[in-house]
Amino acid sequence: MVPRYRVTLTEEERKDLEAISTKGKRAARTVLYARALLLLDAGENGPKWVVARVSEALGTTPRSLEHLKKRFVENGLPVAIERKTRETPPCEIQFGGEFEAKLLALACSDVPEGRERWTIRLLAEKMVELKMVPRVSPMTVCNTLKKMNLSLT
Repeated sequence: MVPRYRVTLTEEERKDLEAISTKGKRAARTVLYARALLLLDAGENGPKWVVARVSEALGTTPRSLEHLKKRFVENGLPVAIERKTRETPPCEIQFGGEFEAKLLALACSDVPEGRERWTIRLLAEKMVELKMVPRVSPMTVCNTLKKMNLSLT
């Protein structure tokens, strides 16, 4: 059997949630969760709505409300209504300032024999050939040059 969590709000928590749901600008999810907790309050001052009724009234799923109740009971009010902050960036930065400096130096150097000017593809191939980077796509080179406001023409 799935454990059921009981939300009982203190008077101070009720005031905070009412302020969140009625005043100021906040994320829609925060306001929705504040309203849900107010309706799910099983304390003496709460309306004691059941999860099915609250989910129908707010347009959410009963499962998301059960998760909300669990977060509130286990971690407290701020954790329950706010988004969790990300601990790590989505992906590691592969091409930073050092890459840009090497690319700029290469783009400003003499053009290879038989060529009139540097092309994006030629720059990408030359950087790999000179072992400046293990691999790089022409699109990365193009975006980096664009970011540095450097035109090859």
